Amino acid sequence: MAKGGAVWGIDIGQCALKALRCRPHEKEPRRLVIESFDYIEYPKILTQPEAEPAELIREALETFLSRNELVGDTVAMSVGGQNGLMRFIKLPPVEAKKIPDIVKYEARQQIPFSLDDVVWDYQQLTGGSEEDGFALEPEVGLFAMKRDQVARALAPLEAAGIEVDLIQLAPLSVYNYVCFDRFEEMKSQPYDPAKPPASTVVISLGTDTTDLVVTNGFRVWQRNIPIGGNHFTRALSKELKLTFVKAEHLKRNATQADDPKAVFQAMRPVFSDLLAEIQRSLGYFQSLDKAAQIGEVIALGNAMKLPGLQRYLAQNLEQDVKPVEDFNRLTAGSAGSNAQYKENILSFGPAYGLCVQALGKSELKTNLLPEEIVRKRMIRAKKPWAVAGVAAVLLGLTFNYFTHVSSWRSADVTNRDDFKSAFSLTTSTKSSADTLEKERTDLKAAADSLIKTQEQLTSNVEGRLEWLDLVKALDAALPRDPRPREETAEHVMSRNEVHVTALDERHFADLTAEYITPIDAKYLESKNEDAAAGAATGDPAAPADPAAGATADAGAVTAAPAAAGDGAAAAGEPLTGPGFVIQLTGYHYHNADLTNQTRKFVIETLVKALEEGTVKLPDGYDEDAKKLTGELVDVSFQDMGISRPWLVAGKPLKPEYIDPDAELMGEGGMSAGMPAGFNIAPAAAAPVAGAEGAVAEPTGPVSRAFEVKRYDFVVQFCWQPKTRAQRREAAAKRLAAEAEAAAAKEAEAAAAEQPPAQ
Repeated sequence: MAKGGAVWGIDIGQCALKALRCRPHEKEPRRLVIESFDYIEYPKILTQPEAEPAELIREALETFLSRNELVGDTVAMSVGGQNGLMRFIKLPPVEAKKIPDIVKYEARQQIPFSLDDVVWDYQQLTGGSEEDGFALEPEVGLFAMKRDQVARALAPLEAAGIEVDLIQLAPLSVYNYVCFDRFEEMKSQPYDPAKPPASTVVISLGTDTTDLVVTNGFRVWQRNIPIGGNHFTRALSKELKLTFVKAEHLKRNATQADDPKAVFQAMRPVFSDLLAEIQRSLGYFQSLDKAAQIGEVIALGNAMKLPGLQRYLAQNLEQDVKPVEDFNRLTAGSAGSNAQYKENILSFGPAYGLCVQALGKSELKTNLLPEEIVRKRMIRAKKPWAVAGVAAVLLGLTFNYFTHVSSWRSADVTNRDDFKSAFSLTTSTKSSADTLEKERTDLKAAADSLIKTQEQLTSNVEGRLEWLDLVKALDAALPRDPRPREETAEHVMSRNEVHVTALDERHFADLTAEYITPIDAKYLESKNEDAAAGAATGDPAAPADPAAGATADAGAVTAAPAAAGDGAAAAGEPLTGPGFVIQLTGYHYHNADLTNQTRKFVIETLVKALEEGTVKLPDGYDEDAKKLTGELVDVSFQDMGISRPWLVAGKPLKPEYIDPDAELMGEGGMSAGMPAGFNIAPAAAAPVAGAEGAVAEPTGPVSRAFEVKRYDFVVQFCWQPKTRAQRREAAAKRLAAEAEAAAAKEAEAAAAEQPPAQ
């Protein structure tokens, strides 16, 4: 939008400088009013061999500034279409918010230069639709110019002190003019790509080039044709052997020439070339848009005044070529009666389009003014405010400084006696406080040393009992058979007894990393097998676990081979820190009952006791007196630091012979085979036929040996020794957690019993 109420549209052409100053109409929002105009023709055309373009433009701008005032007005300028790049791209259906990213990607593909070397802008054209945030068949216009070309276009105006706020390509300025001036009623109707409105063709004939713009108010297509008014002049100069100046004069006054026919005959090739380019361009346009129809053809540019040109184009294009005689939505005011304005109205189309865009009423709003120039102007505009702000801050700091100086002088401690006495007392008090603090620090250090010594002594006293407590706990965990002992196979194989033949230990600096993690998968597998075995009858003929049949090393604690688990214990919280792994090697004969034998018996007795059992220990504690009483109390194995007991390995059942009389006979009490020289029982001996046919009695002593089935196993568990104080603390935490869980369960049950709300 304009800085003030008016804008300038400046079109620096090859032949003249054209400018319009417009403002919005006071009563009709879709109309503009011309407040001023200017048309300054150069003494020479800029492309003449002997012309100096920079000097000619500078002189024209000086003349323009001498006639017009630009202070407070927005300035928009146009550059030739041949200096820029214009692409119209149809995008696939895409999220509307992603269009900028896609356009940036397309810009890299379409612009044949690095994006850092160009000034570019884009705009999504009207007529598309959007549903649920997705743009359907959007079309985007992409426009760019090289930075050095922008700099060359701006240089004359910057040298003249004119600040340009908007740069637009001349064909797009013509498009903005046509949409605003001729398609206002059409824009109120929805756009149908299948039946688009008729397109208007604008032939803007310039000095060196012709801009062909085709638009229906919603879509635009343009082409720059390298044929302009100078080509007619050069044709006359070549055919009639004239200087450029005389040929230009003859072109403008062809009807007054001595031989008009010769003049037109000399220009006829240029007529044909221009017509051919226009026809070829329109044919290409219609091949791109099959539904497009040509409605009217309008002409712009003073070169269109060339006698016979409009009629020639109309006859061959089979369309009326209508030169612009007036602008529909531009109120000329006093300029309408000006002869210079009327004479050059064909050349004011681009300037009109620039004014439309600068006032915010255009279809295309792209701006090729470099961003760094805009930023520099914003900073410059804010500098006065920044200086004023800094001055205000400095003024405030100065006032604050003098206020503090005044306060400081009123409290100057070096020159007032009352402050001196107070500081003297403070110094003395601080010295006394420092002395007392040093004494307190020394006493605290001595007390800490005594406490540390006490803890070490207490730890040694309590620590010497840890292994004794463990042995006592293991003894309590072993099952016992209360029945009187009988030396028979049935009695031995039904006894609730487990025999431990070896106890081994190994210390780990980190139980989780060095022991639990390597064996965790095997541990979980063993626990799953235990759960399955509890629900089914064991098979004495088959191993109880995958490790059955493997021999465990009774002399060392080893981890069973297994894939690494997740490092977390299957039951309870993961262990941390150092500890021991205790290994028990043993056997049992409890294998008579098919439902309670081998592995299952070990799990239900020894392993279960290690998990849930208690032991009587002298851990009694008087809470009132805060001291140990030595009273025997039940201490759970869990509070003693015992955890994760499991059956590591077991062997298949094997037969074993027990001879109750072996000790009397000087032999061992058990054997894997039959003792030599002994019979198992009289009934087992083969009958011997005597002389009278009687059964002969066996000779020698009769053995009472019998066969039993033995199951060997290895059990491991983790042990982190705890002192009596630590056991009390662990028990207190466990009881608190159990109480909390019970309370939560009662609350859930009470809530379940509540009747549902009506």
